[in-house]
Amino acid sequence: MDNVQRLFEQEPFLHEPTELYEPIDYTLRLGGKRLRPALLMAVNQMMGGDPSNVSVAALGIETFHNFTLLHDDLMDKSPLRRGKPTIWNRWGENTAILSGDTMYALAWRYFLRKPHENLREILNCFNETAIEVCEGQQYDMNFETRNDVSLEEYMMMIRKKTAVLLAGAMKIGAMYAMADEESLRSIYDCGINMGLAFQIQDDLLDTYADQSTLGKAVGQDIRDHKKNYVILRALAMCPRLESAALQKLYNTPKHDQHSVEQILYIYNNLGVKAEAEKEIRRLLENAQNELENINVPNDRKTPLKELLAMLSGRKK
Repeated sequence: MDNVQRLFEQEPFLHEPTELYEPIDYTLRLGGKRLRPALLMAVNQMMGGDPSNVSVAALGIETFHNFTLLHDDLMDKSPLRRGKPTIWNRWGENTAILSGDTMYALAWRYFLRKPHENLREILNCFNETAIEVCEGQQYDMNFETRNDVSLEEYMMMIRKKTAVLLAGAMKIGAMYAMADEESLRSIYDCGINMGLAFQIQDDLLDTYADQSTLGKAVGQDIRDHKKNYVILRALAMCPRLESAALQKLYNTPKHDQHSVEQILYIYNNLGVKAEAEKEIRRLLENAQNELENINVPNDRKTPLKELLAMLSGRKK
């Protein structure tokens, strides 16, 4: 993780015109876990790759990830990201659109900066990943106006919106190391399971963490009527009449602290948090099993295992 942090500290993001690049510099220096570039580099190392070959890809994948967050914040009208004002909130909607579009182009530029014999296949993987992320975002938007979203549909959506980018980053790291097809499949499936677990944990964080941990208002998904794992799992656990009552309460046009607390009370009575944590453990075990299937010496798996352990230990 230190290598990834140094990579971003050393990269210049501020260029002319300042009005375009200052929001990009601001976004890419807000920090965060840098999980996707860290996974890309860890997998490349595990598969015996040359770290100097993947630094541009690490910059590219994180730039693309932050582009998606920038536009996501605009679409959701989120005022904060990592505890700081979002781009649209600080610079306006037009700047958020234009700077975000530039970040997507910059991501491609990073990948193209260094030649590689697998570059065509790598770029195809990146592009297919980007398309699926956009599909996931559209499904998420579609779900906002539906009251019949199933838990299965939600898992499909977060697979596209969140998990494929983790899996794609890991697969790209392996592709730079010229990994075989069987290893690429296991690495990708490991990333999918990690990504699903990651998103469900974020859903729990929104419900149960304090604001200093989360960097945004607790219960924001409830206030925004978002379909997340917690509400959909609760609806699935309720008998039919209670489920309808919970759905009606969740759809309250403007939530106040009292209605949020009512919903949390129902969650606690149902034991939704324990069920979500059980699902997270199952997904992380699946990821661990896929990691064990990869035919490389165990000591080379250590950085990836440490990242997996970090994800398992995130505060809820």
